[in-house]
Amino acid sequence: MATMNYIELPAVDVDAAKAFYSAAFEWDWVDYGPGYASHTAGGLEVALNAAASIAPPHAPGAQNGVGPLVLFQTTDLTASEAIVAGAGGSIVSPPYDYPGGRRFHFADPSGNILGMYQSEAD
Repeated sequence: MATMNYIELPAVDVDAAKAFYSAAFEWDWVDYGPGYASHTAGGLEVALNAAASIAPPHAPGAQNGVGPLVLFQTTDLTASEAIVAGAGGSIVSPPYDYPGGRRFHFADPSGNILGMYQSEAD
């Protein structure tokens, strides 16, 4: 079986994107040139690529993304929403219930739409 271990996000401004993810998630970065950097944790590598194109965003408040949606898991959705917003992320879809938990969607400084969820078990 294959294992997903690499996610590459478009980054309009790699330095701004690195600053956001460092502030929101305490990520550190390895730079591979002026337009590319990556972070690795738990067997998953997340890269920022200035040469990639941003996908169109979904409508504000929508509960479904356009294309793949990267989700982060948290044990405190309210605190995580405040951290993401405080780090410079924009809340696109405020917290909503879904079968099994709650989640919200946010945009990073480049406009990538990601999500954060808390399962009912957390």
